[in-house]
Amino acid sequence: MYGDDATVRKILTESGDTWAVVGLSSNRQRAAYGVAQVLQRYGKRVVPVHPKAETVHGEQGYASLADVPFDVDVVDVFVNSDLAGAVADEAVAKGAKAVWFQLGVVDEDAYARTRAAGVDMVMDRCPAIEIPRLA
Repeated sequence: MYGDDATVRKILTESGDTWAVVGLSSNRQRAAYGVAQVLQRYGKRVVPVHPKAETVHGEQGYASLADVPFDVDVVDVFVNSDLAGAVADEAVAKGAKAVWFQLGVVDEDAYARTRAAGVDMVMDRCPAIEIPRLA
């Protein structure tokens, strides 16, 4: 397990409310779209990060994390595992307090690097599943 319940709780309740969702587009069929809606329902500001830089759920999108002109607290990653490590590194460089890899997204080396940088991280879990458990 990559991220115990205490870390999950800390990210969801203490790490901040601005979540960059990497891989979020206006495609309603994608998991990121629904998860972002749940995060918004629980008071999180969702920042779409996708090459198309689309506005999603009323929030301006950006093509990359580096393009986001303000701080983000948590980076929620909806990309393939082979691309996720680079996103985790970008999140650390941007100063995020936490990185969250979605269900099925696992990169043990990225996990080790992120934790070594002092950034909280969970992998292979979904905040839309975890956040209602805390309510």
